[in-house]
Amino acid sequence: MSQSLELPKVDDFLQELASIQQTGTKRIAVLGSRHVPITHQQLIETMIFALVTEGNRVLTSGSTGTNFAVIRGALRADPGLLTVILPQSLDRQPRESREQLETVMHLVEHPENNKLSLGEASSMCNQEIISRCQQLICFAFHDSRTLLETCRDAEEQRKLVTIFYLD
Repeated sequence: MSQSLELPKVDDFLQELASIQQTGTKRIAVLGSRHVPITHQQLIETMIFALVTEGNRVLTSGSTGTNFAVIRGALRADPGLLTVILPQSLDRQPRESREQLETVMHLVEHPENNKLSLGEASSMCNQEIISRCQQLICFAFHDSRTLLETCRDAEEQRKLVTIFYLD
C-alpha cells in the first residue's frame, strides 16, 4: 500500500521563497508569550534591535514578556520604526508596561474594547497587527492557544510565519 505525500502548493512555495529573498525592508509583526525568561527576552530584544537597525518596521502589542522586549529593542534602534497596537486603552495595561508605552511614538489604543475580556481584545488586536504586516515572528508555548491561532490566521493570509517554541 503506498502512501501519498502531500507536497506544498507551487504557488505557496514560490511566494514564500520570494518573501525570504526580498531585499529591502519589511513590516514585521512580533508577538509572543508574557511568560518569557529574562535570557529569552534579552535575545528577543537583540534580534529586534538588529531588524530595526536594518530599516524594518516592527509591530507588536503592549504586554509584558515578549512584547516588552520587542519594544525595548526597537526603541533603542529607531523609535520611528515601531508601532504598538494595544488590545484596550493604555490605562488598562499593566503598570510596569505603561511607563514604557508612554514613550512609544506610534501607539494605537482601543478603548472601545475595554468592556471585552483581555483574551477577546487580544485576539482582535492580533488580527489587526497581522493585517498590517508582511511577516509574523511568534514566541509561543505549544499550548499558547491565542498565539497559535493568530499564526494560523497569518498563514491563511499568506504571511511568512516563524514560530519559536519556548517549551
